[in-house]
Amino acid sequence: MLALLIILSDAWVEYKTSDRLFNSVKTIPHNKVGLLLGTSKYSIHGDNIFYTGRIKAAVELYDSGKIDYILISGDNATEYYNEPKQFRKDLIKLGIPSEKIVLDYAGFRTLDSVVRSREVFQEKSITVISQQFHVERAIFIADFKGIEAIGYCAKDVEGPGGWNTKMRERLARVQMIWDLAIGTGPKFLGEPIPIGAK
Repeated sequence: MLALLIILSDAWVEYKTSDRLFNSVKTIPHNKVGLLLGTSKYSIHGDNIFYTGRIKAAVELYDSGKIDYILISGDNATEYYNEPKQFRKDLIKLGIPSEKIVLDYAGFRTLDSVVRSREVFQEKSITVISQQFHVERAIFIADFKGIEAIGYCAKDVEGPGGWNTKMRERLARVQMIWDLAIGTGPKFLGEPIPIGAK
């Protein structure tokens, strides 16, 4: 039964999002904000390739004029672990102006990041930036929450690391559908913080 649920959830997510995935800056439409989903810069094997791919994708979008701001949403669980701050530091090194970067420290889960992009940061339309499997899940959540979303897919990760992550993703999709069905919301919301407001 669980195996069937995993297969059906995976197929549903892929079917519902396939027409809004982009791999080229030449074809992706413009959005004011790119939602860059957080991850750790390092893994147990050294540099995290997922992180590197997402950074590169965000820079490509900004430099091509396909987004005006980068909203970095990630975990800030402890004083020593801060995904948004690390992403911001590296993006600035790569030439992204600091005033074009917005930090969301309460993106503990993908659901939190997507919902907060609208409820806190007041964006009704976003470009999600991550690897394809992650982008698909984020767009599915956005659809359910009434947010217009497209996705720019960062370079995927091959080998055992990529395979293990994709296996975990299958279970994450089942959990996501359950959360949406029972109305699970973000851990934190807060006062509106419009991006680019004068």
